[in-house]
Amino acid sequence: MKKEKVILIGAKETFIVRVLMKNICDVGALCSFVPCRVDAINSSLEDVSLMILYMEDGSLPSGEVIHFLADKMLEKDIHLIIVGQKQDVDVIIDRVPNTLIYKLYSRPVNNAEFEKDIEAFFKKKSSDEFKKSILIVDDDTHYLSMVREWLKDKYKVSMANSGLQAIKWLGKNKVDLILLDYEMPVTSGPQVLEMLRSDAETKDIPVMFLTGKSDKKSVMAVVELKPEGYFLKSIQKDELHEKLDEYFIQHK
Repeated sequence: MKKEKVILIGAKETFIVRVLMKNICDVGALCSFVPCRVDAINSSLEDVSLMILYMEDGSLPSGEVIHFLADKMLEKDIHLIIVGQKQDVDVIIDRVPNTLIYKLYSRPVNNAEFEKDIEAFFKKKSSDEFKKSILIVDDDTHYLSMVREWLKDKYKVSMANSGLQAIKWLGKNKVDLILLDYEMPVTSGPQVLEMLRSDAETKDIPVMFLTGKSDKKSVMAVVELKPEGYFLKSIQKDELHEKLDEYFIQHK
């Protein structure tokens, strides 16, 4: 099995830094030290799932580095652990996406606790706990299966082949986004959206419509319902991924 990759970013590779790196290696991950510079970090990001920013006194990263880290966390969906004194940590958490900050530590770090948290992170990652969840609702089972195959490696994907099945499923499960077929028999997409919005438990779930019609009248009918967006069913895999990535980046 391929080992998870971690980079520890700091001003210099001190004894304490090497101890933390050993803690990471002890749970079966690969860890390397990276100087706190944009060029060094950028060249070390391939396949990285976790970054650790270690700040000694007076070693707060430059604004350029902090901005770069924030961009790459969003672009590559990389989580961050921050180690440092409170005033320095506060500067970082104000400028990077909080949803991707996994843990905060003050120095000195409790090594046993740190190692336990690293192990817990990778267990959560392997169980897809960090993945966004998407429910696809469509009466066309072939289309359902195709879109699921497109998305399953990056997202937790569930399926419902009718509006009523989707409503029942949502009574027991949480989801980050619904991709909803606009035209379905029995209960149409607009009717499902109305039902979702009338229930306090589901009214805030983002919905994007899937529609097979691209003429102006049909598109305007979809837009008037004010979903989060819509996709034509002719959309291809790469474009769908691009649009979903863009949506989740904007709504982190």
